[in-house]
Amino acid sequence: MLARYTGSTPGSLDVPRDPRYSPTAIRPPMTSSTAIHEFDDIRPYHDGEVRPVMQRLMADPELADTLVSMKHPRAPRWLRPFLRPFVRRILHREFDAIDTVRQLQELIGVHMRAMLRRTGTDFSVSGIEHVAPGGAYLFVSNHRDIAMDPAFVNLALDEHGRDTVRIAIGDNLLTKPFTSDLIRLNKSFIVKRSVTGRREKFKALTSLSRYIRHSILEDHSNVWIAQREGRAKNGIDRTETALIKMLTLGRPKDESFGDAIARLNIVPVAISYQFDPCDLDKARELYAWRTTGAYEKGEHEDLASIYKGIVGDKGRVHVAFGEPLPAGFGDDEDVAAYLDNQIITHYRLQATNLIAWEKRHGRHPEVDGWKAALDCDWGDLEARLMARVAGEPAEVRDIFLDSYANPVQSRLDLIEH
Repeated sequence: MLARYTGSTPGSLDVPRDPRYSPTAIRPPMTSSTAIHEFDDIRPYHDGEVRPVMQRLMADPELADTLVSMKHPRAPRWLRPFLRPFVRRILHREFDAIDTVRQLQELIGVHMRAMLRRTGTDFSVSGIEHVAPGGAYLFVSNHRDIAMDPAFVNLALDEHGRDTVRIAIGDNLLTKPFTSDLIRLNKSFIVKRSVTGRREKFKALTSLSRYIRHSILEDHSNVWIAQREGRAKNGIDRTETALIKMLTLGRPKDESFGDAIARLNIVPVAISYQFDPCDLDKARELYAWRTTGAYEKGEHEDLASIYKGIVGDKGRVHVAFGEPLPAGFGDDEDVAAYLDNQIITHYRLQATNLIAWEKRHGRHPEVDGWKAALDCDWGDLEARLMARVAGEPAEVRDIFLDSYANPVQSRLDLIEH
C-alpha cells in the first residue's frame, strides 16, 4: 500500500485551523493504566499536567528569546526583550485552548501539514498494512533528523487512522529547561544518556526498558526509538546490539530473551529524505572528527539542528514500515541483523542518493535500473545537490556525497551477499 501527501504552493504564514482540530478533544485523552510513579522522571506528561506546563512555557522568557533568535537570527540581542510580548501573544493564541496531549498533537499536525505545503514537500508512505489499527508496536527506525523522523512517522500513522507514538529522546538534547517540558508534552520520554557510573547506567537502562514494555504491554501505546544512539551522519543505517539488549533488561526473570523481544511487536521503519537540511553540518562535523579526532559542539547546537530540520528543504520524504519481527529470535545479533535487512531493503532510494553514488563510484547496472524507475529532472536535482556543498574543501564534499551515497552502497552490499 502506498499513500502520498504532496505539498502545494507555499501560502501565507498564517496557519488555518485544521477542521479535525477542536478545543474539546475529538479523541479520548491519553491516560495511564497504572497509578504507580516508577517512571515519573522520564515519562511523557499526562493530560492533567498539560495546563500547568503550558502556563509555565508561555511565561518563560528564555523560550520566548529562543523563538525570537530562531525566527530572526540577525536581530540584535538587545532587541529580544521588546519582541517577547509579540511571541507570547502568538503562544497564547495557539495554546490557550490546549488542555490535553491529543489536542496539542492535533495542533502540531496543523502546523506540520502547513509546513509541507509551504515547502512543497512530497510525502509518501508504504507498508502501513503491517500496522494494525488499535495495535501497540515498537517502531525501530533509522535516524536522520532529530525531530522530523518521529514527526513523519506520526504523520504517516495519523493519516491512516493509527495512534501516534511515544518518542524516545536523549537527555543530551535537553540543554534548556523548557525543552524537557516541550518534548514531554508531545508524548516523548527521556533516555538518560548523561548518567555516569556503571550501576547508575544499568539502573537507568533497566528503567527505560521497563517503561517501553509498560507502554506497549500495559498502556497499549506505540513507541518510537532510533536503531542507534544519535543520527547516522554518514548515511550508514545499522542497529546497535546494545539497543536490543536494553529492550530485554526489564523482562521478568522467568521470561526468555526470545519471548521478551516477541512481545514488543517490533516493526522496523526506514525514513528517507531527498535532501537533508543538516547535510553540510554533518559533513563538517565528520570532517573535524576525521582530521582532528574531536568536534566541539556549540552550546545549543542541537536546538539549532532541530529548527533547521523542521524548516529546511527536504524535497521528497518517504516513510516505509517494514515487516514485523517474527518470533523465534534467540539473541541480539540476529534481531539487529533482521532489522538492518528490513531497513536497508525498504529504504526508498531517492534520486539524490543515486546521483551521489555515481559521483563517488561511477556506473553500475543495478543503479542504472533504479535510476530508470524514477521520473525526475536529474540535471536540476544534481545542480541543487552540489550547490549545497559549493565552496567547501574537497574532503568535506566527499564526506557530504558519501552520506547520500551510502544507502545505495548498503543496498548493493545486501544484494551481493
